[in-house]
Amino acid sequence: MDMPKYRKKPVEIEAIKFETIGDVYDFTEGNMTQPLNGKVGLITLEGTIWASPGDFIIKGVKGEFYPCKPDIFAETYEAVEEGDNQ
Repeated sequence: MDMPKYRKKPVEIEAIKFETIGDVYDFTEGNMTQPLNGKVGLITLEGTIWASPGDFIIKGVKGEFYPCKPDIFAETYEAVEEGDNQ
């Protein structure tokens, strides 16, 4: 049986690289736990997920926040240039 295949729809997201806890706090509008050992817990739709410095923090299409490792982020996302209407 041939399995059906699907393609991820192109969606623009907002994201920052976790460099300082203050930046993560501002970007997530405080939607995080107290920092622990240099990491922050992002309160996601699936529960708390911990982000480490260097991870990207993504704002999803429903306003939720979640972390993404840099290598996965680079494979999945590309920068949107000003005026790009894709």
